[in-house]
Amino acid sequence: MLTNILLLILDTAAGFITLMLLARFFMQWQRVSFRNQIGQFVVSTTDWIVRPLRRLIPGLLGLDMASLLPAWAFQTLFVFVEMAIRGVPLTGNAVGVLLGLWGLGLVELLRMIVYLIFAVVLVSAVLSWVAPHSPAGPVFNALSAPFLRPFRRVVPTVANVDLSPLVLLLVLQILLMLLGGLRGGFAPLLFGS
Repeated sequence: MLTNILLLILDTAAGFITLMLLARFFMQWQRVSFRNQIGQFVVSTTDWIVRPLRRLIPGLLGLDMASLLPAWAFQTLFVFVEMAIRGVPLTGNAVGVLLGLWGLGLVELLRMIVYLIFAVVLVSAVLSWVAPHSPAGPVFNALSAPFLRPFRRVVPTVANVDLSPLVLLLVLQILLMLLGGLRGGFAPLLFGS
């Protein structure tokens, strides 16, 4: 029971910092202003790691790799810590174990990206109905727009209601199922075959 409590605390901490790093990555990618409460919160919670890493890790094609790579590192570290706490013996060769941990960390990072997009789209849709002039509205609209745009081209509006968020949320659920299936693919690297 104490193991599960410890893992819950560690998962919450790693998940929170990963989501904040991903939010920073997406906000910079979409050129969303950080001069709002959400942006200030994201910057305040991630500056301690992003600023020093920017000296070492350059951007790539306009993408802030100093935000994305530590998010991957946090997920990889959590996967390793979880296996260590649970007493899972990593019996593969060292390179295989390292590649397996990186792969699992990447799958977990992709899962967190899907969850973040899910939340952003859901909040954007809800705000458009209940508080269309909310100060947070433009932030969530700007973050959700690139993901909704392809669906808006295909999904027609019905009685002036945009159904593209529903279709996108369904696609995101399917992606989560596919990512769940990928986890087992790294077992041979971690445990040898």
